[in-house]
Amino acid sequence: MHPTDSAPAAPAKGLPLHLKVGIGFLLGTLLGLAVHVVAPGADWVNDVIQYVARPFGTVFLNLLFMMVVPLIFSALVLGVAELGDVASLGRLGWRTLVYTAVVTGIAVLIGLVMANLLQPGTHMDPALVEQALSSNAAKTGAIVEKGRELHIVDILVDIVPHNIVGAMGDDSKKLGIVFFALMFGIGLVMRPTPGTQAFKNAMHGLFEVCMHLIGMFVKLAPYAVACFMFILCAQLGWDVLVGLGWFVVTVVLALAIHGFVVLPLWVKFMGGMGVREFFRGSQEASLTAFATASSAATLPVTLRVAEENLKLPRKISRFVLTVGASASHHGSALFEGITILFLAQVYGMHLPLGEQVLVLVLCILGGIGTASIPSGSLPVIAMIAGIVGLKPEGIGIILGVNTFLDMCRTSLNVTGDLAMAVVVAKRSGAQDLDDPAVEKLDDIVR
Repeated sequence: MHPTDSAPAAPAKGLPLHLKVGIGFLLGTLLGLAVHVVAPGADWVNDVIQYVARPFGTVFLNLLFMMVVPLIFSALVLGVAELGDVASLGRLGWRTLVYTAVVTGIAVLIGLVMANLLQPGTHMDPALVEQALSSNAAKTGAIVEKGRELHIVDILVDIVPHNIVGAMGDDSKKLGIVFFALMFGIGLVMRPTPGTQAFKNAMHGLFEVCMHLIGMFVKLAPYAVACFMFILCAQLGWDVLVGLGWFVVTVVLALAIHGFVVLPLWVKFMGGMGVREFFRGSQEASLTAFATASSAATLPVTLRVAEENLKLPRKISRFVLTVGASASHHGSALFEGITILFLAQVYGMHLPLGEQVLVLVLCILGGIGTASIPSGSLPVIAMIAGIVGLKPEGIGIILGVNTFLDMCRTSLNVTGDLAMAVVVAKRSGAQDLDDPAVEKLDDIVR
């Protein structure tokens, strides 16, 4: 079995999927902006959003989300089993953990530096602050309540689930599924019997079915992207972006520095891959992440482009990318750091260097606990705000632009995961999976 046999093939004819997604993005944006200018707040616009665009987009996301749990489980079990021994898993796991912590730390540091240089919170109109807080009071209350329930220690403890079925139904506990799958894979490696070999074959079947079904669902992505962008632009237009312009510019600029400077250097010098080759190979996953605003929903596409476009060994890509979708969020951690300093500036609160270092550490840890779903960063921000003495309710100020920025930071999350997979594959000395052990496994699957 060739490494790409389990991945859905791109269409043989017509435009590539990433170009279709780009067209959907552009059309949805232009149509939404036009509607916002011509008929802002019109009843028929709200009806189109409520009865057509939002339901279609929600169904698309649900189709992807319903496959996430079986995909994570099967991909990680197979990834661990194909490593062949627990020692290899340990080396790969530690390398992934260390690299993730380093690059996430760099991302947060970039965010803190940009927030200190541009001072976005000092440019906020007090009237706009009050308007944003009052109009988003209901949403803010729910986010703050969820943030109060979060604790760094609990996030780390919940990595080991006491109820795996409960973890499967809770988007904030996907790390529990990752841990369970890792333990299951280790058990398969340590107990090679005909029964466990049969289970591996079943996992191959599950993984192939998931990828095939997801390949069918992803064909709807261009239409879903058009719906998402139409909703965003028709409801908000440019007004909110202008009102929170300094904050948006600070976040986007920091994300761009990390995504187009740090990651290319990381890939080139640590991963040995050309920058153009990397971005050309990863663009489909990045666009899908931008559209869905969810690392978990993008995981199937991320796995496919890693094997098909970037030619990464699947035993590396399945492990690194599946763990990364649940625990590695460069863009989210960067955004969390900027938002904390922004809120401090809005409220006239000076955070000295020591507290900013604390924010950096909390953002790195918070990035691990961020749910891989749209707006998953917001409860973490509320938690960190409470720790450093800020009013968590202040998060209501940024809700108007959060959707757009969530799409941007998720795209960076996924691009960062792919960059991490490139580096780990290179530093692990991994060869393409034409090695004897994998060929033997493939023969069994056939």
